[in-house]
Amino acid sequence: MPAPTGKTAPQEVNTLVIGAGQAGLAASYWLAQGGVEHLLLEARDTLGGAWQDRWHSFHLNTPNFSFLLPDLTYDGPDPDAFLPRDAVIDLFRDYATRIAAPVQMGTEATRIAAADGRFRVETSGGTFAAANVVLANGAFQRTRVPPSSAGFPGNVLQLHSHHYRSPRQLPDGAVLVVGTGQSGGQITEDLLDAGRVVHLSVSACPEAPRRYRGRDIFHWILQVNMHGPEYGINGLQTAQLPSPAARFMCNPLLSGNDGGHSIHLRELGRRGVRLHGHFEGTDNGVLVFSDDLPGRLAMVEAGFSQRLKLMADAYIEAAGIDAPPAEARPDDTWLPGESGARLDLAAENITSVIWATGYGLDFSLLDMPVLDEWNYPRHTRGVTDVPGLYAVGLPWLTRHLSATLALVGDDARYVAEHVAGR
Repeated sequence: MPAPTGKTAPQEVNTLVIGAGQAGLAASYWLAQGGVEHLLLEARDTLGGAWQDRWHSFHLNTPNFSFLLPDLTYDGPDPDAFLPRDAVIDLFRDYATRIAAPVQMGTEATRIAAADGRFRVETSGGTFAAANVVLANGAFQRTRVPPSSAGFPGNVLQLHSHHYRSPRQLPDGAVLVVGTGQSGGQITEDLLDAGRVVHLSVSACPEAPRRYRGRDIFHWILQVNMHGPEYGINGLQTAQLPSPAARFMCNPLLSGNDGGHSIHLRELGRRGVRLHGHFEGTDNGVLVFSDDLPGRLAMVEAGFSQRLKLMADAYIEAAGIDAPPAEARPDDTWLPGESGARLDLAAENITSVIWATGYGLDFSLLDMPVLDEWNYPRHTRGVTDVPGLYAVGLPWLTRHLSATLALVGDDARYVAEHVAGR
């Protein structure tokens, strides 16, 4: 009789789903429909996914009508309204209970390796052996902060938008927000509403109208994602991306707060926000920005008409939709009186920096050669190059809205059917 080794045998499960956010729950729903025994591993101690990492005043940027998860669609009286953060979190907790998702909380997957035609999954709560693994741990895995952040004095508080919750957590003084994607624009408004002095470093993310041709702009984006190919409009399908890098392009600068609205950088400037060009670095306590603010604002404002507007108009015409004509945007040539490329931290009393600079993918837990040069799993419709390994909930997995509440369920269904077919 062999001597005991002291090691516990791996827990056997047919399919492990890594993550219990919206992608993981959608995958669980469809796996259950296919009769696939499975378990979701969630690193957090509470359900609610990445929505728990948003600031207190956050509202969804997508309207209620975009809830198209399996067994979770909106049929209430206000389809164009936007849910606040806590309501979204509660909704997903209720959803997990309603679909009886088998979730093991507080369990972080740390290594996934192929072994004898199966997968060995090491976690903070023990080791599992699985025939299939579905990666549903999202696109908000690693906060991105530029190396130039090291040049700030130690007495300046630095937060990534991931860790920002409210103006009250910041010391008195002015705040620099770096980045004008959706997070940067909305956090700037949150700070401005609290009476803070805000400096804003402008990136290249495009502005867009909240409503276009009689509907919320997301209605047209969703229709082009879902039905555009029926009319030869394929610009929001993954196969039509100009390069793999385009999977990480900015979303339009919009907000769901206050009933939903557009965010215009020039209007923020008129409200007192100090606008600056792209943040380049620090020079002995002086911030350095690109000296191109007028051209940068013009580029941001032109982005919608160069891409999404063209596709929405083409779809409306091809589908024969009776939509009102587009409203011309009034010319706005406002510029700040001062927009120099250098800014003295001490002189401006800037005591906080919020890096609204996005996220990067982190699949370092995968001990197998399945990632491309962008750390994105190589796959076809979520079926990776490694048999039995799948991915859902990533940006542009199959189309522009693959990671959203609207269409993650479609990708999850395809992946779950593929798992069941094995």
